[in-house]
Amino acid sequence: MDSPFSASDGRPVSPRIRRVGGFAELLATPFADGVNALCWERTLPGDYAEVARLLGHGGGEAITELDEDLLLALPVSPAGRVAIDFMLADLRCLRDHDLDPSLNCIHGYPRDDEAGVVATDVFSYHADRAPVAAATWLCTYFGPSSEGLPNEDARRRIDLPETRAALLREFGGVDGADFAAYLSEACYDLHYAPAEGVRPYGFGVGNLWRIAVEHPGCPVPPCVHRAPETAPGQRRLLLIG
Repeated sequence: MDSPFSASDGRPVSPRIRRVGGFAELLATPFADGVNALCWERTLPGDYAEVARLLGHGGGEAITELDEDLLLALPVSPAGRVAIDFMLADLRCLRDHDLDPSLNCIHGYPRDDEAGVVATDVFSYHADRAPVAAATWLCTYFGPSSEGLPNEDARRRIDLPETRAALLREFGGVDGADFAAYLSEACYDLHYAPAEGVRPYGFGVGNLWRIAVEHPGCPVPPCVHRAPETAPGQRRLLLIG
């Protein structure tokens, strides 16, 4: 998996990505000219691995939402406290700007219980959708990072002839407005297949992202991304909003 920036010259690996220099620029920069992923590249101090270890196994839950009281109660080292302070600072910063982020320790995402024509879990390349103007904020502090695909290297699964035919059989009707509504209600139209041989780029650890979602009037295509594959017992610390 490639980094979002070239190791040789530091340029983004895709024209869909733009680097910004700080939070104010990340917040204020509009999505335009095809750019649908904004990244504030950061190297964060602190011991995030220690925080993830002390959070345990989540009591059997796949995702543990972390609040300030829970984090500050952990018996961490000074480096662990630095990590906690940075995560909480990000959380407060987004909330101060009328956003609704959550900080999670992810022990494992649920997958689709049944193998349908189109998988709709977070391991599938997908775009987010909102009824009003919005964006998705992401930062991985520990563990594998989210993965992205340039839109040119992705195709909606419902536009693949064999997949569309299978979904039409599942729908049991004709290919028209009712079928389009069915695809949208099931979120099948938000899932993508990568082109053959394409390598995804990693969002990277510590980087704060704002990515475009599908909504009425959005000037750019939504950012195609997914949760990374993780090994059993592997944890992630993730900010998402």
